[in-house]
Amino acid sequence: MHSIKISTATKADVAAIAHLFDAYRQFYQYPPDLALANRYIEERIENTESVILLAQDAKGEALGFCQLYPTFCSLEAKPIFTLYDLYVAPVARGAGIGNLLLLAAEQNARAHGMCRMDLTTAKTNLPAQAAYEALGWVRDEVYFTYSKAVTMSD
Repeated sequence: MHSIKISTATKADVAAIAHLFDAYRQFYQYPPDLALANRYIEERIENTESVILLAQDAKGEALGFCQLYPTFCSLEAKPIFTLYDLYVAPVARGAGIGNLLLLAAEQNARAHGMCRMDLTTAKTNLPAQAAYEALGWVRDEVYFTYSKAVTMSD
């Protein structure tokens, strides 16, 4: 894994990212659904609703990705990125690709005038937590994160 290229994904990268995105969802116990993954990634890119960074080897094989969603911090009154997805294919783990993606995300955030990036991860995902903290991410000890499912009513 010597020559790793990190680039901003385009429509031409949808299929490669969709495979990684489907595996990412399975990592979090969601059922495989490549069609859904393909549609979701394609929509994000077509609608410019996120920034997806793609890690590829010298042969162009997709090894990992991260997805950043632009949003705002009301308290700071500035734009931020939410880093929602970060995934490295199992065959490529341990080669520093996750770190390269995180560093590229930080550079991208800076280039887009973001004042910070936020992310959440599973409490059990200790390797990811160690990687984040090694790169200067600070775990929030002040705020709790809540979520609520919203369903369409008939």
